[in-house]
Formats: sequence, C-alpha cells, structure tokens
Amino acid sequence: MLVVASVNVNGIRAAAPKGLAAWLARTPADVVCLQETRARPEEVPAGLLDGWHVAHAPCEDARGRNGVAVLTRAQPDAVRVGGVDAAFDGSGRWVEVDLPGVTVASLYLPNGTVGTPKQEEKDRFLALFAPYLAERREKAAAEDREVLVCGDWNIAPTERDLRNWRGNLRNSGFLPHEREWMSALFATGWVDVVRERHGDVDGPYSWWSYRGRAFDNDTGWRIDLHVATPGLAARAVDAVVERAPSHAERWSDHAPVTVTYA
Repeated sequence: MLVVASVNVNGIRAAAPKGLAAWLARTPADVVCLQETRARPEEVPAGLLDGWHVAHAPCEDARGRNGVAVLTRAQPDAVRVGGVDAAFDGSGRWVEVDLPGVTVASLYLPNGTVGTPKQEEKDRFLALFAPYLAERREKAAAEDREVLVCGDWNIAPTERDLRNWRGNLRNSGFLPHEREWMSALFATGWVDVVRERHGDVDGPYSWWSYRGRAFDNDTGWRIDLHVATPGLAARAVDAVVERAPSHAERWSDHAPVTVTYA
C-alpha cells in the first residue's frame, strides 16, 4: 500500500502549534504533500518535520507567500523544483519527487481574482501547465512510471464540487473557462481520484471559509485534488477528507485529503 495525504496548511508556522504537528505525528501516510507553507526551510518550526525526507520549494519571489513541499518516509530517488515554466520556477508552486514506480508532485495553483492581475497570472499558469502535464505523463509512460499530482488546484471542477455553485458562477475558481480547462485535462486521461472513489455526490469538500458558519454548515469547496495517471488511479482503494470534528479544532481552512493506493 502507498498512502498519500495532501493539505494546504495556510502557513506552516501558524498551523504547527494548532494541530499540524499532532496530525503529522499520527498520520499513516507514506507521502505528505503540503501547500502554502509560507516559510523557507530554516523558518520551519524546529522538530516539526523530524523523521521525514523533505523536498521543499519555498517562494523565492515574495517571502512569506506560497511554498510547497513533499514529505516522504523513504529517501526519494530524485527531486525536482519548478519546471512548469521558468516564469514560475521561483514562485513556490511545484515540487516533485521520484519514488519507486511513481512520481508524486505537490501543487499550489494560483488563486485568481476576476478582473485583476492575479487572474491573469492564474490564466497564464493554466496555459503553461496543460502542456507540461502532457509532457510529464509521456515521459513517465516511457519510464513505466505513474504520476500523481496532489495539491490545491484552486478550481472546483463541477457543480458537485462546491455547495454554493450558483453564487460563484462569476468568481475565480468556478469560472467557465477554468472548469473547461479541468474537463479538457481529464479528457486526456488524467483522473480525479477522489471523485472516482466517491461517485456523483456533493463534495466531499476540502476547503471552507473562516467567515460565518461555512464550516458548520458544510458550505465548502472541493479544490484539493489527487490527479493521477490511470494506472495509479485504478489502484485507489480508499479516499477520505479528514474533516476536523469542529470549527474550533481546525488548524487550517483546508482539510487533509488522504488516499490509499494498492
């Protein structure tokens, strides 16, 4: 079995004492993908990642923003930071590791705002990311290797993936062209593993706003995805969102998404 968990920690230094440290200590995961670490390696709380091999891609362009990491129990065969495009290599959005038979990547896709440069950045990333994923899949197939991209994709693929979809039709994360981009990606053979496991149901959501009673009412979004090549996706035997028992026990506005692969 290979157990892979992914979570946007919303700042690793803030999340560690709130519950991230306790979660890392008890998770059965062999691989943990983190997003929005917002810290350089030397700024990570002492002892937090002891026992893990850490591949970290901090944001070099703006300190205290973005940042991704892949934690593995076993020493990875290779680590690659960036690669989607030189324009984004220092932005702390992509790191991947090679393990026997599988490449696992942690992704933090840009979060846009309609009518602003942030949305323009997101759209530029999407335009570059699709061909990069196609290239990675072809290379992996030639090496008889599977690929798994975990992370905060900042797009809800369908109406099933956010509670208030009607109220978000003009908001970034559910714009028509973003959903079309996701549909096109899946049409090429990539698989949304959690959706495949759960079927045509609402959710399970993985992000809830801190505002109002979004968490208590489960008014969430499913934007934290495991996207895999078909061979690996077919081996998924369990997929869960580790939703906190209560609002007070949350240590991030996201919840870990954990999948067990046979």
